[in-house]
Amino acid sequence: MFELGTDGPTVILAGLDGSDSSLRAAAYAAGLARRQHSLLALVYVQPLGMVSAPEAAAASADIGRQIAEDLERQIREAVERVPGDERVRWEFHTVRGDAYSGIVETADRLRADAVVIGASEKAGHRFLGSVALRLVKAGRWPVTVVP
Repeated sequence: MFELGTDGPTVILAGLDGSDSSLRAAAYAAGLARRQHSLLALVYVQPLGMVSAPEAAAASADIGRQIAEDLERQIREAVERVPGDERVRWEFHTVRGDAYSGIVETADRLRADAVVIGASEKAGHRFLGSVALRLVKAGRWPVTVVP
């Protein structure tokens, strides 16, 4: 790896899925990006449906698009409430796949300097491992897990 010649992060990526912890993670990442004068890249990973019927797959894709549009609308409204001189530069990205791979691929493509993600709210992840834990174990970026 080589240094890009900048002080501090240029891109901070936050994963969003609409859960309370992911929204807190996005808010935390926005504060970091504002203070560091970084780009805030928000990514929603639309899960791939495990359905075989074409009609069900299309319905699943429509639901994913609706969730992405709603998240982007919420972000835009929140940003508009912030005074102009305190606004953060941001982008919204939607990818399809599993959450871990989608975040990794987006972070690599954007050359993210840091990743912020909400802690899993699912009890089963204590045994199987959460996306946050997998990102930390990957050791490719500083990862902040927001409760």
